[in-house]
Amino acid sequence: MAAVEESFPRGGTRKIHKSEKSYQQSVEHDNLFDISTEEESTKRKKNQKGPAKTKKLKIEKREKVKSVKEKFEILGIESLCEGMRILGCVKEVNELELVISLPNGLQGFVQVTEICDAYTRKLNEQVAQEEPVKDLLHLPELFSPGMLVRCVVSSVNVTDKGKKSVKLSLNPRNVNRVLSAEALKPGMLLTGTVSSLEDHGYLVDVGVGGTRAFLPLQKAQEYVKQKNKGANLKVGQYLHCVIEEVKGGGGVVSLSIEQSEVSAALATQEQNWTLNSLLPGLVVKAQVQKVTPFGLTLNFLTFFTGLVDFMHLDPKKVGTYFSHQAVRACIICVHPRTRAVRLSLRSIFLQPGRPLTRLSCQHVGAVLQDVPVQGFFNKAGATFRLKDGALAYARLSHLSDSKNLKPEAFKPGNTHKCRIIDYSQMDELALLSLRTSVIEAQYLRYHDIRIGAVIKGTVLTIKPFGLLVKVGEQMRGLVPAVHLADILMKSPEKKYHIGDEVKCRVLFCDPEAKKLIMTLKKTLVTSKLPVITCYEDAKPGLQTHGTIVRVKDYGCIVKFYNDVQGLVPKHELSAQYIPDPEKVFYTGQVVKVAVLNCEPSKERMLLSFKLLSDQEPKNESVGHSQKNEKVISVGQLVDVKILEKTKGGLQVAVLPHSVPAFLPTPHLSDHVANGPLLYRWLQAGDTLHRVLCLSQNERQVLLCRKPALVSTVEGGQDPKNFSEIQPGMLLLGFVKSIKDYGVFVQFPSGLSGLAPKAIMSDKFVTNPSDHFVEGQTVVAKVTKVDEEKQRMLLSLRLSDCRLGTSSSASLLLLSQCLEELQGVRSLMSSRDSVLIQTLAEMTPGTVLDLAVQEVLEDGSVAFSGSAVPDLVLRASRYHRAGQDVESGQKKKAVILSVDMLKLEVHVSLRKELLNRKARKLKKGSEHQATVQHLEEAFAVASLVETGHLVAFSLASHLNDTFRFDSEKLQVGQEVSLVLKTTEPGVTGLLLAVEGPAAKRVLRQARKDSETVDEGEDDDPALAAGPRKKHTLAIGDLVTGTVKSVKPTHAVVTLEGGVVGCIHASRILDEVPEGTAPTAALKVGKTVTARVIGGRDVKTFKFLPISHPRFVQTILELSVRPSEVEQAGHSALDTYSASLVGKIQQYQAGQTVTCFLKKYNVVKKWLEVDIAPDIRGRIPLLLTSLSFKVLKRPDKKFQIGQALRATVVGPDTSKEFLCLSLIGPHKLERGEVAMGRVVKVTPREGLTVAFPFGKTGTVSIFHVSDSYSETPLEEFVPQKVVRCYVLSTADHVLTLSLRSSRTNPETKSKVEDPEINSTQDIKEGQLLRGYVRSIKPNGVLLGLGPSVVGLAQFSHVSQRSLAKKDLYSKYLPEGRLLTAKVLRLNHSKNLVELSLLPADTGKPDVLCVSPELLLQETDTKGEEESPERKGKNLHGRAGELPSKEQVKVKKPGKRERPDSGGAQERVSKRQKAGPWEEDGVDVYYREGEEQIAEMRLLPKGTLTKPAEAPRLRLSSGFLWDVGLDSLTPALPPRGESSDSEEDEKPHQATKKKSKKERELEKQKAEKELSRIEEALMDPGRQPESADDFDRLVLSSPNSSILWLQYMAFHLQATEIEKARAVAERALKTISFREEQEKLNVWVALLNLENMYGSPESLSKAFERAVQYNEPLKVFLHLADIYAKSEKFQEAGELYNRMLKRFRQEKAVWIRYGAFLLRRSQAGASRRVLQRALECLPAKEHMDVIAKFAQLEFQLGDAERAKAIFENMLSTYPKRTDVWSVYIDLTIKHGSQKEVRDIFERVIHLSLAPKKMKFFFKRYLDYEKQHGTEKDVLAVKAKALEYVEAKSAALGD
Repeated sequence: MAAVEESFPRGGTRKIHKSEKSYQQSVEHDNLFDISTEEESTKRKKNQKGPAKTKKLKIEKREKVKSVKEKFEILGIESLCEGMRILGCVKEVNELELVISLPNGLQGFVQVTEICDAYTRKLNEQVAQEEPVKDLLHLPELFSPGMLVRCVVSSVNVTDKGKKSVKLSLNPRNVNRVLSAEALKPGMLLTGTVSSLEDHGYLVDVGVGGTRAFLPLQKAQEYVKQKNKGANLKVGQYLHCVIEEVKGGGGVVSLSIEQSEVSAALATQEQNWTLNSLLPGLVVKAQVQKVTPFGLTLNFLTFFTGLVDFMHLDPKKVGTYFSHQAVRACIICVHPRTRAVRLSLRSIFLQPGRPLTRLSCQHVGAVLQDVPVQGFFNKAGATFRLKDGALAYARLSHLSDSKNLKPEAFKPGNTHKCRIIDYSQMDELALLSLRTSVIEAQYLRYHDIRIGAVIKGTVLTIKPFGLLVKVGEQMRGLVPAVHLADILMKSPEKKYHIGDEVKCRVLFCDPEAKKLIMTLKKTLVTSKLPVITCYEDAKPGLQTHGTIVRVKDYGCIVKFYNDVQGLVPKHELSAQYIPDPEKVFYTGQVVKVAVLNCEPSKERMLLSFKLLSDQEPKNESVGHSQKNEKVISVGQLVDVKILEKTKGGLQVAVLPHSVPAFLPTPHLSDHVANGPLLYRWLQAGDTLHRVLCLSQNERQVLLCRKPALVSTVEGGQDPKNFSEIQPGMLLLGFVKSIKDYGVFVQFPSGLSGLAPKAIMSDKFVTNPSDHFVEGQTVVAKVTKVDEEKQRMLLSLRLSDCRLGTSSSASLLLLSQCLEELQGVRSLMSSRDSVLIQTLAEMTPGTVLDLAVQEVLEDGSVAFSGSAVPDLVLRASRYHRAGQDVESGQKKKAVILSVDMLKLEVHVSLRKELLNRKARKLKKGSEHQATVQHLEEAFAVASLVETGHLVAFSLASHLNDTFRFDSEKLQVGQEVSLVLKTTEPGVTGLLLAVEGPAAKRVLRQARKDSETVDEGEDDDPALAAGPRKKHTLAIGDLVTGTVKSVKPTHAVVTLEGGVVGCIHASRILDEVPEGTAPTAALKVGKTVTARVIGGRDVKTFKFLPISHPRFVQTILELSVRPSEVEQAGHSALDTYSASLVGKIQQYQAGQTVTCFLKKYNVVKKWLEVDIAPDIRGRIPLLLTSLSFKVLKRPDKKFQIGQALRATVVGPDTSKEFLCLSLIGPHKLERGEVAMGRVVKVTPREGLTVAFPFGKTGTVSIFHVSDSYSETPLEEFVPQKVVRCYVLSTADHVLTLSLRSSRTNPETKSKVEDPEINSTQDIKEGQLLRGYVRSIKPNGVLLGLGPSVVGLAQFSHVSQRSLAKKDLYSKYLPEGRLLTAKVLRLNHSKNLVELSLLPADTGKPDVLCVSPELLLQETDTKGEEESPERKGKNLHGRAGELPSKEQVKVKKPGKRERPDSGGAQERVSKRQKAGPWEEDGVDVYYREGEEQIAEMRLLPKGTLTKPAEAPRLRLSSGFLWDVGLDSLTPALPPRGESSDSEEDEKPHQATKKKSKKERELEKQKAEKELSRIEEALMDPGRQPESADDFDRLVLSSPNSSILWLQYMAFHLQATEIEKARAVAERALKTISFREEQEKLNVWVALLNLENMYGSPESLSKAFERAVQYNEPLKVFLHLADIYAKSEKFQEAGELYNRMLKRFRQEKAVWIRYGAFLLRRSQAGASRRVLQRALECLPAKEHMDVIAKFAQLEFQLGDAERAKAIFENMLSTYPKRTDVWSVYIDLTIKHGSQKEVRDIFERVIHLSLAPKKMKFFFKRYLDYEKQHGTEKDVLAVKAKALEYVEAKSAALGD
């Protein structure tokens, strides 16, 4: 808001604020009050010759008008800013917020926490207590609409939808922040809130710092009596107060709220108001300074100037204001930055404390025509003048639907159509909207919505509790889950989607609470019956629809609209007695009811489901002609003889007079499936008994043989005329015809009725023909009878038509069906054919010996029968049971079913059916069974326990014929059956009924091919409705206008209002790939087209021109130039019975152009149109070979886009073409295709499925070009993979996923080549493969899918295992190994391999070395290869050397960089700091330094016992010296010669010459002397048990020698010998050498842990505890457990230790470390608390410090710092703690943190010796990590400390 110009600014010219400048610069140019651009330019041209002065005057004049207009610009949201104080009026009061009306049509919100501080505290107290607080009022009790309140703007936010929201605060602390205690003067008008009730009055919060405001009780009496109805004021109550008295410089003020004083309060100059402290709501005396068309400028309080816009002039005085006129004005807002003041002259604001009276406008919602514009405001909106002269206002956002507003449309006088949407209380004017969406909206407010009205809305969100639907601007309603459909929906997201338009009916509406409840139940929405919205509406006899909300024993409670509900008593539920209503009715069911009685005063209503007929039955009309005397009458039972078979039935002769008649096929049986069977096997000459005459006329007699109808007629239960029929009767009949709207049912007497779609089934009916077929036997319940029109309405719902229990009905249907099948068998057995007779004799359950004929593509097996050559026996893929079968192979199979139409026998090879168990079965017992075969009417299952075959009916009623896909049974599924017979009988099957469907398990997923084709996309332009008839024919040339353009088609309006459609394929002759042809058509364009067909309005099917409805079709047009210009056109083939013929014209491999219709996300295919009448589908896997495209197909393919596709093949069952975008997809050898993983078989490979049911296998060797230990880890079912077809032999696809095959152009490195035969292998070649199995003679290694190599045990490892079964433990199946090919035998396909390190260059595959005992990695004197690092070579992870592990230098061994002496490793460990977990705790204490000394290993030899190496262990004895790592003293050839002699004994010894013998003798002497020298060499390494015996004799106390001796035996897996060595060592080592003995005990515990049993370990441990310090043994065993990952045992051992050694701090520390390593930080911290409780106080500091160190290393570093800081704040002079803290921070923290600690330490007042220590450490740290400058700075600080210390000593 631009600042107001002041004539005499105080203190000279005012400096313009930065924000004010920017605001002034941003004011836009307003053309409304200025000359338009065109006019300006014209006038400028005319006046160019005139003097420049004229031009200047005009510009000045225009700018003056503009500045005045800008100055009086009314408030917009942009004008508001944080901190702005503004007067508002309470518009709405909600539970948690107030809606405030602000000046100039603005609106803001006050949250419940912005009332005052005392009220917020009360609210927090209530939330904390979770119960209501006494004397806490809700907002509706504190505020009422119309109250004037002073607000301050808290924030102006932009919502998610881009709208701005103004948040306000009423808190006096924010509103009166501009006042100070010193500024308070008597007579000032303030607002405040009650803070508390005291003895003599109230404390009022006025928000002024340092001021206590008190309201005496006598000053509040009048207000309490008049306004508060005598009740005391409560906390949070809003008050207008006048200051009565000020004491103590504003410290205490006394208030009054008497209305007379408040109303008369004026802001005066004596009260010293400033521009900064002015408050909205103050009334001032003012003088008119300037009058303009846009408002007034006022002068008030002598020095201040303010604006009054036209909205806030007094309506009665508009036009009468003049300069210097004295007026009273109310301040309505003060801008905090510009200090601009706005005032109002309206009389209602001039009496503070009084509420506004006019709160609403009666015309809200009215649409007004031709409302003239009064004025336009660039930043706020426009004003309009209504017909009654009143002013109205429209905000800027409501002036146009688009964001680009055209100001020229709002020149004064222009008229517009608008709608009143709201009322601004602050301005007393109506708020308008010009937006089309608002004007056309059905409802604007909740008040407008009428209960029971049908309204349209848009789905906003789908929640578990229901659907949120948007019904208008800022209005939304809820459709509860139970009201989403007539039936209860399990997956509403499948039917409803966000953005869908829905038609709902209002159930309940509460405008005040903004609560709207609606229903989507189709019956309720479309119901034409009266609506009950109150109890007064319910008149007796009224019929209406309602919803059952509760089902009780005593009846049903039915709910209507507006929460009106009534009771249907039990006796009114049905004409027949219903014992248990809960089994018949369900909650949410829509019912039609009649009102019996209603008492509105008591809100009680009685209802009935027995509907009263509209009219009384009339006397039966005598319109029937008398029956002619004929041989046959309707309803008569006769015998017939079959004459011949015709299409649709049998021509018969009625005996005895041979009257011709017709018996339709569906009328041969009550079971739909048995009709065609009987028709097939009945033949001319057969006689049928008890056939019913249904109807007769001059042409023919119609007969029926349905047993159910025959029984009905015989029992006399069939009504003969309408007078006998009453609502509620159950009748037996058959389906006569099926229509879209329902099913016509005929009864034996010839009467018929209609079952409407709504009551045809308890399930949702989409298409009636899915539920029933013509001729089907049904039970119908009469719901309504119209005797006058001879009509009746029927219900076929199972809930209405139950004849008994479902189990008895199910058993009856099954028995009848099997009985009829047995009759068919007897018909078959009378035939001459051997094949048919054989089939008739075959019964289910019979076991046959069969020969395999062939294995079919789908995995099923065909068998050849016994002596009957044409007998066809098949076992499906499921019943093949995964068996490998070959042609000619003999197999035993069991008969499941005989197909008497196709003459096939279904058999099974499953073992559970062949090996039946003889077990006595009980009638009525319940069993689990597996479905083995499905017929149309029944299923055959096998009992899981015994294997007996059982039949059970799929239907429980004659009407029970429809199943949703999810309800259909599948082969392999388990069901619960109740046996009804225990002997098979002639059918070979036991009879049973199915138990609850909830007990079904193992439901298989359905295939994509079983889905139903989706219907046409709805196009509003093609919506079904009344169509104008046309006279056009196919081939006519027409002209029309394009009405709408969709991506796949365009709609054209022709002459006479006829609608036509142009498909995307009929626009261009040649369509470039990737383009959208419909883009060439524009709406409104005139086109010339040729008629090529016509589609039916309802079914969207193309009709032939001869069809009677062709004249009402939607015409299919073509604008192809070739078809429009030339006479020859391609009319659509509309004469084919189905699309099959059209689709068969396309051949596989043919390329077609198709147009994308949509991407089906669920089924994962693209739906395309090839032509208007031909559709196709492209499976996602056939769209691209790119993974990127398959991941997001919607990015690659757009709707309407033209695609070039290849025909894969027509699918006649679904009437669509199968297409591919990547070629023919024949899956031939060499082809690359995309597939999905369906199965991952460990250690074997993958099974991959392709579209159209083909599957292939990928061997583990073809998964990648580089083998890995876990090759199948990344593959999961449904993962998409790119495959290369290697082979299609034997109809089995063999695939490869190697990138060298699938992407040969990438030329990726092939680390492991393909090996398909021994021809691909060369001798000496290094190969990798997977262990297949361990054989008696060696290890089988798979090198390729069909190539296996053998590595004999002598070539597996340098070591041999005593037990061969240990090989399978160390070389598990599937392990990846490297091998060298030694020999090949191509003829026998034999490959001999070697796994020895000498051949492969890899580590030994069996590395049983000391590290398995002592858990150390075996380093062979060189660095480990990456393959070996951290890998478990024996089923246990070998550990890398850690800080705690001590490397030992061998005696006499040359030093290498990799293996230093023990002293080097020990010294390294010691240097790493005193906090390494080595058992040595180093603390720096005053006057002492502890240094852990460790024995050093000698560099000399082991000649003397005193020089034997010793070990000092702190935790678990760990070492890495195996014999392999020792350099042998003897040359290698010494041992090789022996082995060569052993290996080749068979070589014949030739006779040697004398010279040769002499040379050999010399050679042998040299060899002997060499061996003697080697034996005498003191540095020689031991190579045998004798060598070790000599060494331990010379050094009996050296534990390392004993341990090497144990390791030597372990390498040969001689566990007992290793134990014996340990026992010898324990007896031999001197009792003084405690540490050496302990080392052996630890090694023995390790050995028992790895190779022994828990019992042997326990015994060794108990002995070790007896002979050593118990604590040490306990700690060592705990470490052994932890390192072998036996965490449970370790935890139990620590708990034992805590009980036994609770005073030992080491135990607590080690247990804490153990828990932290297991990421149990919380448990570790609890251990610290327990430790402090148990340990003496002197140990606390050490323990806390140690736990802090553990937190640094293993836990939370921040927590560790906090512990240290806490310790040092308590003990600041503990230098040892400072030292440790510094060490850890250097290791884990940043340089800044380290320097901060050093700075703190060097400023402590410690002894000079300690300070010197810390200064030295600081200097060393900076030398290592800092710069030269940092080093000098430390030296300077040290010098400063020395000088200060010297000076202190001098003083």
